[in-house]
Amino acid sequence: MQNVKDIIILGGGTAGWMAANLMAAQWHEKGINITLVESPEIGVIGVGEGSTPKLKDFFDTLNIEESEWMPACNATYKNGIDFRDWSTIPGFESYFHPFGSTIDSLTYKFFKTNAILRRKNVDVSAHPNHFFLMTKLAAKKLAPIAPPNFPFQMDYAYHFDSVLLGQFLKKKAIERGVKYVEGTVENAQLSENGKIASIHLKNGDELSADYFVDCSGFYSFLLQKTLGVPFKSFSDNLFNDSAVAMPTEITSEIPSQTVSTALSNGWAWEIPLTNRFGNGYVYSSKFISSDQAETELRQTLGLLDADVEVRHLKMKVGRAEKSWHKNCVAIGLSQGFIEPLEATALQFVQTTIESFIQAFEMGNFSETHQTQFNEQINRNFEGIRDYIVLHYKTNSRNDTEYWRANRENTNISSNLQAMLSCWDNVQNLEEALQRLDIGKYYTSISWNCLLAGVGRFTQKDKLIQLDKQPHGVDLDYVDNFLNGCSLNFGDHREQLNSYLAMTA
Repeated sequence: MQNVKDIIILGGGTAGWMAANLMAAQWHEKGINITLVESPEIGVIGVGEGSTPKLKDFFDTLNIEESEWMPACNATYKNGIDFRDWSTIPGFESYFHPFGSTIDSLTYKFFKTNAILRRKNVDVSAHPNHFFLMTKLAAKKLAPIAPPNFPFQMDYAYHFDSVLLGQFLKKKAIERGVKYVEGTVENAQLSENGKIASIHLKNGDELSADYFVDCSGFYSFLLQKTLGVPFKSFSDNLFNDSAVAMPTEITSEIPSQTVSTALSNGWAWEIPLTNRFGNGYVYSSKFISSDQAETELRQTLGLLDADVEVRHLKMKVGRAEKSWHKNCVAIGLSQGFIEPLEATALQFVQTTIESFIQAFEMGNFSETHQTQFNEQINRNFEGIRDYIVLHYKTNSRNDTEYWRANRENTNISSNLQAMLSCWDNVQNLEEALQRLDIGKYYTSISWNCLLAGVGRFTQKDKLIQLDKQPHGVDLDYVDNFLNGCSLNFGDHREQLNSYLAMTA
């Protein structure tokens, strides 16, 4: 620790300011100076407006209440993701991927029972939408905040304006003692041992530090450009490389879910904020042009001739071969990116920061645990990538070559092949996740929801009828139970308005 006095974070945005806050909270009182350098010439991508439940842990760690940060960022609650039109199988055209709650310990066993029976060709209902509390809350536009007399944990997530979130975290970081420097980096100076010694700004300033955090976005100025760490593309199994985004007016009732709707050559998101819907189309430029994608999104939203703000974006999908090299750790887009289908971008940011802090301290602020850290981060990228690829691999659309190419693509990992084989051959899904050591990335609930949700079962006309003996579960019982539980939750907009009243 005596050798580390100064850390420079290059780049602001959500990743940079999340890193600044967590590092300042952990190290500021230990005498480590943290400086963040942000360029006024480089805009924030500002489209990633959804999270996983892990973001709640971030704010809890910093002791920041939802009633403070959510109104400042036009934030809303997210109970899960509604996937629409990814499947063409009757009865399975849409499904909801819920976040967890402790109530699921009571209902998941019913879902798993029916899913196993359905995989064995027994005629029972195995659609996931019947079995989870978060699905009910989203359908009724309820917030996942329950009164004290309903003492069950709810693992919800958020939607937010990413530009406003960056600004909010910037203010908090500066309050924690982070030094802020506005300037554009021009080049970096290496020392004799190949480590980064300093960065040079366009205004002539030179900033030196013991360690550097690269949050410079897809350009990855320090890790990839300066230190030459290679980039591993995921384009052989994740085809999407572009997006077009535009806002629409929010409705009087605010949904508490993200919607992902399959379009001709990709998928469209709908994300509710308190002041607008964020909409976008994630697509592959090999199958559709940017102009065609914009037109299709406009048609989908009913904005064909409307004067609306439109943003076109390119995505670099994959990861650096290692996120920590010499005296530089990359966080956010500079280390890698998996397309935003499950809103995992900030989860990668948070996981990387937390893992780096832990490894750095365990090694007495040295590179002792660098190899283990990189292996852990790489497994995280590839574990989550496989679950994202699963959405495309299991689609049943035939309207365009894009969807057929995704389904027929053989460039998938051995882990994903094993999971699909496990499901199709009615083997134990939980045992497979444990054996492959991938259950930490997405749980068995998520795997079951996706595979059952898209209808990856034997076709209904080939099902076994067991009329003379009981089988499956009582769906009316499950439905009544979950509806009863949902009575403990209030209207989403009213919950958000209560936070606004607290800040007035």
